[in-house]
Order: sequence, then structure tokens, then C-alpha cells
Amino acid sequence: MSNKLSLSMIGVSLDLGQSRRGVNMGPSAIRYAGVVERLEALGHELIDEGDIHIDAGLQAEDSDSKLKNLKEVVQTNTKLAEKVAAVVQADRFPLILGGDHSIAIGTLAGLATKYKNLGVIWYDAHTDMNTDETSPSGNIHGMPLAISMGYGDHRLVDLHHNGQKVKPENIIVIGARSIDPGERALIKELGIQVYTMHEIDKYGMTTVMEKAIQHFKDQDIDGVHLSLDLDALDPLYTPGVGTPVAGGVSYRESHLAMEILEESGLVTSAEFVEVNPILDERNKTADVAVGLMGSLFGEKLL
Repeated sequence: MSNKLSLSMIGVSLDLGQSRRGVNMGPSAIRYAGVVERLEALGHELIDEGDIHIDAGLQAEDSDSKLKNLKEVVQTNTKLAEKVAAVVQADRFPLILGGDHSIAIGTLAGLATKYKNLGVIWYDAHTDMNTDETSPSGNIHGMPLAISMGYGDHRLVDLHHNGQKVKPENIIVIGARSIDPGERALIKELGIQVYTMHEIDKYGMTTVMEKAIQHFKDQDIDGVHLSLDLDALDPLYTPGVGTPVAGGVSYRESHLAMEILEESGLVTSAEFVEVNPILDERNKTADVAVGLMGSLFGEKLL
């Protein structure tokens, strides 16, 4: 990816996919941390497309306890899917700033209009494969991968266009360390590749990333989307996330993962989610997000 890219940056100020307020300010925090300057300094052309806002403001509704704030999540993701579809049709690289991880539903729906065999790297402490049937909380940010594979409520599964957006065999989860029973069952049933912290500790990040890249090459994918939840990193480095889980990926391992992805030249879209400035320490988590974007887009130490 060392060639110069035409990037379109889209902020999504949605925090209704989960129950802790504040992650709607994530896009502002990431901009404040200097993302535009950082990526332009690398020679990329960047258009900031602004933010997709939620019509309902903070009128969180609980009409469906199994799917909290369903209406707002569907509305916002539909707008995002349309925006992402327009960006990829114009042959630009979409860079999405979250917001909570439910926004991946819209991102993947938009990408699926162009990429028919899309690979997904889900860099996250969680696998986000719950459905309305298995979710302990009803929070939609724990469901986007299941929904994108076609499992879950039809209002989410059929968002933007009907049915599955990503094939199970094209998904690789990296950094998982908190997996619910229903998710575990689905992972086993579908044979999804998950590199937990156990594998990262055992084999090292280089081996894990090389295996992921080789898998995508074997699958003959036509694009790769990176969906990076800042809670993949240990809370030591990213305190400003809604669902922190101890024992995560290190700062340096995460930069290495981004550098290896950049060298592969495979990544065609990316999103960075779950930055919550209210829970953060002096914008540390947004700073980490921007640093990781630097590595993903070609920043080198030498």
C-alpha cells in the first residue's frame, strides 16, 4: 500500500449499539489527534466527508429488548452503507471512524456492493458474533460479524441489500479473549479462523499476520477490510474503550500487525472504532488509533 491512496474519511457518531455513552465523540477525538495531517504527510490525498449523525439524537428507545436502539442503528448504518458504496464506486479507499462497532454492519454492506469475495480482518478483543437470540445484553455492537454473515434479525441482515455480505471462510479474527457461549458455537459450526491471545502469545504476531495474509491469497479475495476495535489492545494502551478486557495485544504488536498489512498491499478499506473520549486519559486512545493508521498507511521508522 505504499502507493499514494485517495482516501475518503467518514465519521460515524453512533453510540447506541451499546450501553455506555460517549463513543459518539470518537470521530472528533480522532480528528483532534491529528489524523488528517498524519495521513497527508505520508503523501495520501484525503477528503474528509464529515460525520453521519443520528436523527434521533439521544432518544434511545427500548421497544425491542433483544435489540437495543434497533431503529437508530438501522437508520445510521443504512446511511453509512450508501456513503461507503458511493466511495468505493468512485475507486476511493473508505476510512471510517467510529462510533461503536455496530457501524461495521453499514460499512460491510456498502463494501459488498463492490467486493463480491471480501476478506475481513476483525482486530478485536471480542468476536462480535452474537445474534438477538444469543446476546447476553441486546447490544448490537456485539453482533455485526454474525449479521454480516447473514445470522440475526432480518432488519439488520438485509440492510442496504438483502442477505449475506461476507462469507464465513473470508473472516479472520485477531486478538480475541472474550467470547460468549453462543459465539463459540457459531465459530465452531462455521469453522471461522480466530487467532486468540493464546495464538498470538504462542506463535507471535508476525506468524499470525502471515497466516492471515496467506489465507486471503488462497481464498482469491478481491478486497480486504480491516475492522479495528481499539479494545483489541490491552487497556494499558487504550483506556478509552467501552468494554476493556485485560491481557490484550500490545502497542508494539499492533503497530507490527499494521506494518505487515501495509506491506501486503491487500487492504482496500478500514475502520477504527470504539474510541470513547469520556472514558479516556488525555485522548490517549485516539492518539493510539491515529498512530496505528500511520503504520497502516505507510509510516516507517526509517
